[in-house]
Amino acid sequence: MKNKDVFIHKNALVDEQVKIGIGSRIWAFSHILEHAQIGSNCNICEHVFVESDVTVGDRVTIKSGVQLWDGIEIEDDVFIGPNATFTNDKFPRSKVYPDEFKKTIVKKGASIGANSTILPGLVIGDNAMIGAGAVVTRDVPPRAIVVGNPAKITGYTDTKKFTPKSQLDETISSKSIVDGVALIKFKHVDDMRGNLTEVGLQRDLPFSAKRVFLVQSVPGSRIRGEHAHKECHQCLVCVNGSVSVIVDNGKEREEFCLSKPNEGLHLPPYIWGIQYKYSSDAVLMVYASHDYDSEDYIRDYNQFLNVIKNV
Repeated sequence: MKNKDVFIHKNALVDEQVKIGIGSRIWAFSHILEHAQIGSNCNICEHVFVESDVTVGDRVTIKSGVQLWDGIEIEDDVFIGPNATFTNDKFPRSKVYPDEFKKTIVKKGASIGANSTILPGLVIGDNAMIGAGAVVTRDVPPRAIVVGNPAKITGYTDTKKFTPKSQLDETISSKSIVDGVALIKFKHVDDMRGNLTEVGLQRDLPFSAKRVFLVQSVPGSRIRGEHAHKECHQCLVCVNGSVSVIVDNGKEREEFCLSKPNEGLHLPPYIWGIQYKYSSDAVLMVYASHDYDSEDYIRDYNQFLNVIKNV
């Protein structure tokens, strides 16, 4: 659909059946096939190719040299850098076509770096950031920053690093900028015979612990957590090695590095928690206020954001 509210360069090739929202601009030598859908206020730069079964949301920027193949869905406010490569067939053969191409979804606000490669059938989460040249082989969680080949998570966008208020007193607990989250200090004794850490379950924990479990042997490229609880409180203690923990209340996010057995990170209900950057020798011990109950988990981040609006 071409109208006066859409700019199409005279050297662009756009089929008459393409739906294009108002305010969008299609630049020279771009080629958009019939039935493709382009939202409003998009900027499609030179030498971009878009196949028929492609949907592009509003306010999307697609830089030069990008091809969007059948089955790719781009949501609103996405940035796609120059020469980023999307794929839709995991095992391609010449003149052999699958019954259905793998669907790839780039969620709202995500950025795809220049020269990166996205394998078929993946979901790139809301506001995720794909580094230049990355080869993405797995789904990317919301707000995750991934780099490398194969791409792995190195951080999360809009997340502050925790800085303790006191570097001098190892007994002082610290509150997070995320309401309800706190880094608790346990009694610790250094001794030439071996060090000792004591946790008074009733004295030191802000809840009554009903269960304890260990997480270990986690590959450094993997992440755990990615959920919130409705009722269960948890206290995370890295008794060996190190692990980074993201806490998120939907408004603010903070990252903690746990590496001392006398430090426990308290996560109350309705706090989204992620653990990543496990060292090879990391052992994470978790105190929990409730027995395991699958109904107590919120495992989808967007569902979590909707739930906490009413909490």
